[in-house]
Amino acid sequence: MSKKKAFKLPHTFIILTIFISVISILSYIIPAGTYERIIGEDGRAIVDPNTFQYIKNTPVSLMQFLTAIPQGYVEAGFIIALTLCVGAGVAVVQRIGVIPAAVEYLATNFKDKGIFVIPILMLIFSLSDAFIGVCELCIIYIPIIMPLMLRLGFDSITACAVALCGSAAGFSAALTNPFTLAIGQKISGLPLYSGWEFRVITYIITLSIGILYVMNYAKKIQNNPELSTVYEEDKEKRIKLLGNSEEVKTIKLNKREKIAGIYSIIMLVIMLGGVLIYKWDMPQMCAMFLLIGVGAGVIAGLNGNELCETLLQGCQDMLMGAVIIGIARGISVVMSAGNMTDTVVNFFAQMLQNIPPSLTAIGMLIVVSLMNFLIPSGSGKAVVLFPILSPLADVVGITRQTAILAYQFGDGFSNIMYPTSGYFMACISNAGVSWQKWIRFFTPLFIIWTTVAAGYLVIAQFINYGPF
Repeated sequence: MSKKKAFKLPHTFIILTIFISVISILSYIIPAGTYERIIGEDGRAIVDPNTFQYIKNTPVSLMQFLTAIPQGYVEAGFIIALTLCVGAGVAVVQRIGVIPAAVEYLATNFKDKGIFVIPILMLIFSLSDAFIGVCELCIIYIPIIMPLMLRLGFDSITACAVALCGSAAGFSAALTNPFTLAIGQKISGLPLYSGWEFRVITYIITLSIGILYVMNYAKKIQNNPELSTVYEEDKEKRIKLLGNSEEVKTIKLNKREKIAGIYSIIMLVIMLGGVLIYKWDMPQMCAMFLLIGVGAGVIAGLNGNELCETLLQGCQDMLMGAVIIGIARGISVVMSAGNMTDTVVNFFAQMLQNIPPSLTAIGMLIVVSLMNFLIPSGSGKAVVLFPILSPLADVVGITRQTAILAYQFGDGFSNIMYPTSGYFMACISNAGVSWQKWIRFFTPLFIIWTTVAAGYLVIAQFINYGPF
């Protein structure tokens, strides 16, 4: 008798294309609507909450549907460029032996206590996003820490979790995140970065929960690697990144390679400083990673052909993630073409007005979590939602600071769950982890985090978390 074929979830490309198709069809059902925009002090277009009106339907045409993905590549150009530049730069540093040598050093020194690398790294990554809010840096972190995680006996999901969950904890319980907190407080008329004391408490609790969850998973995989859903994929990855894992080789760098390693670290620090101090964005980060790759290769003695081949190989390794970013962006393209975004925002605003005031803050958390599927950008959602959420908070009797807190957690946790989040999909794809396998790992933590966040909001409402 022939065996029944086991059900296999479709490829990520298929899942994203289905989402684009469904939303395109919905454009024939959901009425088109729009809010008027006004230009704020910082030059951003902000929604006027009292100007919503329905307009003539603009259903997505066949040609708009077919061009949604190419247009997505155009709109997500810099994220794609950053993905490829990171791959190119890291590939050179990997080839000259700097990353393998660092991995060997850390693996040797943490041989019996490798599990403690996880909280250290998650703390570093979370602090970065708590202050500067550039969660796209996870595209950089994962390929760097991947060899170390595998060498310590963990798996690819652990490597992704250390970066993504650490980042999400910091981004959600932000202390000075300019893309969510600062924009929200400016639009809401609150003192910049006010209410930080309560957010520090939520940050510590949120990060601690994330660390314990990831450590528990990592320990389970370390004890029994075959429990990993990416066990087979990681076999090949270990050979590629570490060679024969059963033979521990001593890696010695020559003088030029050591200088190249120091140069790479200095350039990385300069890049992070530029992001923090000078507000560098993706173009500048792309340039710095090209400088890291080219400079390190020249210092280490690679000739022109070797350097170019290595840069190209690094881009090829990241190609899957780059392709996914463009497809994921196609979803927001068809949403804009169908003029559905403002209609959905207005629907949720009306819904929030009709729920009991005691549940409004939790309702905001849920609404923002749902809206994050359609508008993955934290700053993009902020200029659309805060002109609506802030006066709504006044009407139902909760503080505007509480509304901002609800927004932060609704936006942050789901950033690393929805396939419409380009940087997130690039991260797991480049790590060789399918979206389905990541969801299986992350869903329990998402539920825990969201439940705890609802508790924060209840407390915030009880203490009249302000200033108002």
